[in-house]
Amino acid sequence: MIDNTARIDPSAKLGANVSVGPWSIIGPDVEVGDGTVIGPHVILKGPTKLGRNNQIYQFASVGEDCQDKKYAGEATRLEIGDNNIIREACTIHRGTAQDRAVTHIGNDNLFMVNVHIAHDVVVGDHCIIANNAAVAGHVKIGDYAVLGGFAGVHQFCHIGAHSMSGVGSVIVKDIPAFVVVSGNTAASHGINVEGLRRRDFSKVAIAALQKAYKIIFRQGLTVADAVANVRSLDYQGPEIDMLVESILNSTRGIVR
Repeated sequence: MIDNTARIDPSAKLGANVSVGPWSIIGPDVEVGDGTVIGPHVILKGPTKLGRNNQIYQFASVGEDCQDKKYAGEATRLEIGDNNIIREACTIHRGTAQDRAVTHIGNDNLFMVNVHIAHDVVVGDHCIIANNAAVAGHVKIGDYAVLGGFAGVHQFCHIGAHSMSGVGSVIVKDIPAFVVVSGNTAASHGINVEGLRRRDFSKVAIAALQKAYKIIFRQGLTVADAVANVRSLDYQGPEIDMLVESILNSTRGIVR
């Protein structure tokens, strides 16, 4: 399971049935969970902890020092959950002391070719980040979010759960939950209806989100007035709560 050309530091901890391909390097303070497959020419640098059944393809660099000029060698971390797929040439950096000192990746995510995840980013579960997308430091990405190929996300932005960005989107403000955006700079284009259908959201919930979208994004209201009107809709399920909270919790303003 471990190729004889791989270089694994004695302090690294590998779980059961871990596979390491030719010429890969696993440094000190790296922990790899059971069933994880590490392809050829991969570099894992610690402190980094990977969960179970992850797949890392060739030429990925996982757990490297961040690119923040304030970084001074502090002992920061990278934490990756279970069942993630990290494709060729992805780069995922550890955190900084200026934030929580940890970059965190959840479970069941797909990072396509040449994706960059910067320091202190938090990625939820079941996200898809397409080829060549770049996520700057301190960004938070909610569950089931999709970032299109070549998307660029400015630092400190929040990407809402179940949202979707089109190819080449330049994102400099927060994307509310469930919303589709695209463009340079990104603008809103409706609710991610197809994604919600695939995840078995009810027709009633989807219709209510579409009504809420029109109130928030198409009636020229202030955010406060729009939220008040959304709160008067007949349907007030958890989906509406999630949408409203993602707007009220925004610190950068929302894409509109």
